[in-house]
Amino acid sequence: MAGGWSEDGAVQKQIDATVDDAIARARSNLRHGESAEFCEDCGEPIPEARRRALPGVQYCVNCQEKIDKREASHSGYNRRGSKDSQLR
Repeated sequence: MAGGWSEDGAVQKQIDATVDDAIARARSNLRHGESAEFCEDCGEPIPEARRRALPGVQYCVNCQEKIDKREASHSGYNRRGSKDSQLR
C-alpha cells in the first residue's frame, strides 16, 4: 500500500538499492593478480599466509585496518530517494 507520493514497494526498492550499492562498493575494492611482498604504505613485509589468502593484497594488516576505518565513514544511507521523502 502506497502512502502519499510514494509508489508500492518504494521502501523495498530503496533498501535493495542500498544493498546493491554496498555490494558494488565491496566488489570494487577486491584486488586480483599477484600480491605484493611488501606493504605499499609502510614497506613492512606482508606475511606469505596473507598473500596466499588474499590474492592481489597490497597492504599489511595494520595499514589495511587504517584504510578500512577511513572507508567505514561512508554513511550507508541511500541518497537516491526523492527530496520529499527525505524531508519527512
